[in-house]
Amino acid sequence: MDLLRLERELKKRWDFPYQWGRKQSDDWDKQTKFIYTTYAFNTLLKRIEMLSDGLKNYALNRWYNYWSAKGVEYLFSTYNTVESHHNIYDKKVDFTIQNIPFDHKTTVFPKGFGNSYDYAIAHKKELIDWLYQNQSQQGRKHLSNRLFVVLLDAKNHMHWKLKAEIPLLKIAIHNYMSNFNKNQLILLDFGQGTVYSDVIWLKKQ
Repeated sequence: MDLLRLERELKKRWDFPYQWGRKQSDDWDKQTKFIYTTYAFNTLLKRIEMLSDGLKNYALNRWYNYWSAKGVEYLFSTYNTVESHHNIYDKKVDFTIQNIPFDHKTTVFPKGFGNSYDYAIAHKKELIDWLYQNQSQQGRKHLSNRLFVVLLDAKNHMHWKLKAEIPLLKIAIHNYMSNFNKNQLILLDFGQGTVYSDVIWLKKQ
């Protein structure tokens, strides 16, 4: 993957407001599935010209999140302890680390958590439990192993823009992978067996 080009394309999204307008849904996902095969941002703009404003914003956000996620998955794949999962339709596994399967989710630090970033660092399991319970609804919702990449822009509070900061994501992932220890993963039980999870922090001062 050409990470420099990916970063350029993602940052073109910054010129447009980041508005969802509604929660993600299976129905609108189907109507915007073209984002999976649209790499260039200018091509995306042409494809959404005739959409309603709500669906247009939805497509912009899904495209941005999807291609940022592809970049993150590629960064993980550069480590010899990581094996990419080649079934793109599997919503529960993106890759394995030391043979442990993980889905990954890049997310901004959630206001709804109701506690500070420092509190979250000190109470990581509490944050993870909150993220499982409150994010990725409908077709995305699952209670399997997941790594959360949590973003915080402390100065400008434009947390979502960090999804395009590939060099910063690379550093955060490197710091995590350099110290990865499966025995230090957070264990949860939602009544369906043990779930392994963890948080990778990316805070921009």
